[in-house]
Amino acid sequence: MIIITSKVHQYLLDTLTEKGYEYLYAPDISYKELFDKVADATGLVVTTRIPIDKPMIDKAQKLQWIGRLGSGMELIDVTYASEKNIRCVSSPEGNRNAVAEHALGMLLNIANHICRSQDEVRKGIWNREENRGTEISGKVIGIVGFGNTGSSFAKLLSSFDVSILAYDKYLYGFGNAAVKEASLEQLCRYADVISFHVPLTALTKYMANDDFFSALQNRPFIINTSRGGVIETGSLIKAIGQDLIRGAALDVLENEKIGTLNSQEQANLDFLCAQENVLITPHIAGYSHEAYYKMSRILLQKLDIDP
Repeated sequence: MIIITSKVHQYLLDTLTEKGYEYLYAPDISYKELFDKVADATGLVVTTRIPIDKPMIDKAQKLQWIGRLGSGMELIDVTYASEKNIRCVSSPEGNRNAVAEHALGMLLNIANHICRSQDEVRKGIWNREENRGTEISGKVIGIVGFGNTGSSFAKLLSSFDVSILAYDKYLYGFGNAAVKEASLEQLCRYADVISFHVPLTALTKYMANDDFFSALQNRPFIINTSRGGVIETGSLIKAIGQDLIRGAALDVLENEKIGTLNSQEQANLDFLCAQENVLITPHIAGYSHEAYYKMSRILLQKLDIDP
C-alpha cells in the first residue's frame, strides 16, 4: 500500500489506480496517525508537512521508497532510509520554473514598489515620486545555489541586461557567457540583488547571518524562495534597521505555522509586515497549477510508475 500524506494532483491518483496500486489518500494525516499506519506501507508520498524520521522508518518494515513532491529532503532521514535500502526520490524539476518565476516576480515587484503603491492608491494616495522604481537592467544579480531553481532563475534573467554571479558550494564548471561562478564573498561585494536557492542543511542554516549582512557592499535586495531557516530573521531585521539592504522579498519564514508563533516570532513577523520595503508571500513559489501536475508526473517517472 502507498500512503499519500499531502494533497496531490489527480494525475498521480489516476495513474496509481491505472497501474493497480492500492493507496491511502490522507492529505491531512498527522504524524501519529501515519506512525500507526506506516507498518503496512510499501511507499510514501510526502511534502514538507510530516517528518519521516528514524522512528517512522523503523516502524515501516515494508517500506520500499519515499517520494518527495518538489525539492528539499530535510524532513526525511535519507541516510537512515538508505541504510534500510529504502529508495528516496524527489521531483525538483517539477516546480523549478514556478519558483524561478515567483522569484523574478517578487524582485520586479519590490524594485518597482508595485504592492506598496497599489495599497496607497486603494487608500486614495497618488504618490509618483516616492514610488520611483529601480530597473534591474544593468545590475549584478547574485544567485546562491545553482541547482534546479537557481539555474532556472538565471535562465529567466537572461532576457534582462544583467550580470549574473552564482555561488554553489558543491558545483563547479557551470559558468558560461551569461553566468559567472563566484564566491559568496564576491556576491556580498558586488551584487545588487542576492537570491537564495539552497536546501536547508546544517551548512546552510542561518548562512545569512550578522556576518553575511555586514559584508554587503551595495545594499542589495534580498530574495528567499528556498527555506526560511537559511536567513536568520533577527539578522535580517537588524540589516533592515541599519539600512544594509534595499529590501527583502520572502516566500518562506523560519516558522510558517502562523498559529504557533511564540512572542518573539510574532514580533519579528509584525516588524517585517510593517516595512514598506519587505514583501512576504506564504510559501507559494513552487505551488503553481503547472508545478502541481509536473511534480506528480516526474515523481512517478522516477519511481518507474508513470504510464
